[in-house]
Amino acid sequence: MSPETTAQKSAGASRNPAVDDSPGNPAPLKSDCGEKPVAIEVQNIVKRYGDFEAVKGVNFCVAEGEIFGLLGPNGAGKSTLIRMMTTLIPVTAGKAIVAGHNVADDPDEVRRMIGVIPQAMTSDQDLTLEENLLIYAKLYGVPRGEREKNIDAVLEAVDLTKWRDAQTKTLSGGMRRRLEIARGLVHNPKIFFLDEPTTGLDPVSRIAVWEMLNKLKTTRNLTMLLTTHYMEEADKLCNRIAIVDHGNLVALGTPVELKNSVAGANVVEVHFDRETEEWQGRLEKLDGVTSVQPESSGFYRVITKSGSKTTMQIVELAASLGETLTSLSVQNTTLDDVFIHYTGRQLRDEQVKPVFSMPPRPGAQP
Repeated sequence: MSPETTAQKSAGASRNPAVDDSPGNPAPLKSDCGEKPVAIEVQNIVKRYGDFEAVKGVNFCVAEGEIFGLLGPNGAGKSTLIRMMTTLIPVTAGKAIVAGHNVADDPDEVRRMIGVIPQAMTSDQDLTLEENLLIYAKLYGVPRGEREKNIDAVLEAVDLTKWRDAQTKTLSGGMRRRLEIARGLVHNPKIFFLDEPTTGLDPVSRIAVWEMLNKLKTTRNLTMLLTTHYMEEADKLCNRIAIVDHGNLVALGTPVELKNSVAGANVVEVHFDRETEEWQGRLEKLDGVTSVQPESSGFYRVITKSGSKTTMQIVELAASLGETLTSLSVQNTTLDDVFIHYTGRQLRDEQVKPVFSMPPRPGAQP
């Protein structure tokens, strides 16, 4: 069985008719969760804007207690998918079942069961942490007798108890992000949607958020669906990852399965002291090389079946041509390589990314 087939089989269910299974494209994908209880199930979901189809018959499920990553280039359809799952926009065709409720038929119950953390930090900066949390507890209908207990619990969960009376504007970026997460937990949701939760944070704060999310998943038995542009974040946090492109689900599996689906076991990064048009063609002809990705002037990522063999070939080739190597290193295939493999390298622009915001409170009209 080929590596690509293995990764696709791990995804687990029915054929997606929107996926082109011609040569060069991944085979039809599967989407069931096996024997695990299902938290989110998306069934052949479609979103059209006039003649434009933003999401094209996507199928996947998220098991209870899973951290599920949704990746894709700009304009791929991932934000549209999340907006449908969180009741912000209507579904054109197909269905999304969240916490056992159809988002089209029972949006209020869906809203009661989910917490949503948008990319933008939206807590009121002039209010204290406790005041921000209290407003959202009221909006979500948390009974008066439970509000203080819930606020105490979520502040402790995100390690902000000692700052409960501080104004939000006095917090660092990492602390504000933790407040946003606490706010999404104040009504005790079962499912958490996070849009690029660590964008704009420094590396130390980012790692702290990762550790906190893993702890929350365990202590609160949360199911999480997140989007991110940080491949390292998806690799470290997610149990499974779906890659969306042009409105289609193009890959689905665990991080290890997705990395194994890309032909070539190693990546050789090589930098030549001067760029020539011939280098890409020369590298592609080396034994065991499956693809070559130009990164910048004179810098290439070479996907190969044998890192050590390809390294020796590159050194010998450079010496024979009188060229100088600035740097040369070998590493395993990364999720960056997987992402490029499935989505290509074409630069894509969006006019304006729709704001991924909090859904209306239960009882409000979407």
